[in-house]
Amino acid sequence: MGVRHWWTQRSLRFRLTAVASAALALALAGAAYVFVGVLGRSLIAQIDDEVYQRAREVVALSDADRLDGRVILPDSTVVQVVGANGRIEAATPGTDRLVPLLSGERLADALARGEPRHLDGRGYGLPGALRVRALRADGGKTVIAARSIAEIEGSLRTTGHVLLVGTPLLLVLLALATWGVVGGTLRPIAALRRGAAAISGSDRRLPVPASRDEVHALATTLNDMLARLEAADARQRALISDAAHELRSPLASIRLQLEVALNHPEGQDWPETAEGVLEDTLRLTRLAEGLLALARLDEGRPIRREPVDLAELVAEHGATGTPPGAVVLGDALDLRRVLTNLVDNAARHATSKVEVALRVDGDAAEVTVTDDGPGIPPADRERVFDRFTRLDDARSRDDGGAGLGLAIVRETVRAHGGTVHLTDAPDGGKGLRAIVRLPIIQSND
Repeated sequence: MGVRHWWTQRSLRFRLTAVASAALALALAGAAYVFVGVLGRSLIAQIDDEVYQRAREVVALSDADRLDGRVILPDSTVVQVVGANGRIEAATPGTDRLVPLLSGERLADALARGEPRHLDGRGYGLPGALRVRALRADGGKTVIAARSIAEIEGSLRTTGHVLLVGTPLLLVLLALATWGVVGGTLRPIAALRRGAAAISGSDRRLPVPASRDEVHALATTLNDMLARLEAADARQRALISDAAHELRSPLASIRLQLEVALNHPEGQDWPETAEGVLEDTLRLTRLAEGLLALARLDEGRPIRREPVDLAELVAEHGATGTPPGAVVLGDALDLRRVLTNLVDNAARHATSKVEVALRVDGDAAEVTVTDDGPGIPPADRERVFDRFTRLDDARSRDDGGAGLGLAIVRETVRAHGGTVHLTDAPDGGKGLRAIVRLPIIQSND
């Protein structure tokens, strides 16, 4: 637990460098071991080939009866020609002529296997280890050839010493390089951390590195997130401010009516006072319900998903001749509130009539609410969907609406995967048309 705690307390730069260095150390150690092994086997195989070639040459000379007791070779290969009686009949200069390098079972095994074997040459007056090969010749003779591998062993020891010294140095250089590379990679992240610590109310952006890498993408994504949070925070502050402003008017009206009634009870029309207070209370109730509906939509809670027949909903508002099959997935109460808000909004501004219609257009159901009122200028048709928005024209003559109805309509329609927008009334007449499109799940057209 202590080692784990110590490790987790180290910096990310240290841990990455340590892990990379450990992996490099294992890789270099393994590579050095394999290199020395492969090099040694390659050199030994070369010696074995040369010993075999020399033994073949001597066998050819023996079979041709061209040996006179001495074997002269151009290299350091040691050769003994052993007769059928076990005595040495010919040998290279300086080679023991009394004791064969291989005899008895070892000689028989070498001949049977036909492979070179390892032999300690110190017992025969030869330096170091030998590679020995035995071949049969005519007349029951045997040719034994050998060569010292002391030079190879010395070369391998030298190579091992070089690797033993060079590998740690290389590992240190690689560790330093890793430390530098990791530090350079983490430097933009440290800048992001410092930028995040320095974020204030006026400056809510993180520094974006110039390099087009993952850190650049991270910084860009975080800045986008901060921008969304800033926009949401601004909307929330605006909502609180607007809500406070909307609440102040009815509360002030209620207070004024009650103060006047209490200060002059003898001349007060109490039923009229009660009606005024009730009207302001209902206005507060509508405002609270609208704020609660928007809060629920802003939280992104999943809406109820059940089949809703739009024909039944629009029929409640006087629509006739509705097509069958306009069934959508959603919350019936929420969709009923959408229609109610649109119809109420149209009724407040209509001159004489409000029309509600439903049609199926491909894979979508289209609900329209049309009035013959003064209409809305095209430049303001998106703005009216903002919260607490009321235009300073003829359409603002309402009975205390807080400007939340169309905002609730848009958020609810979006939650159901649909769209809503405003257009001019058809046929060139005065008025406004609200169009709601929702995806359907079935159509019997």
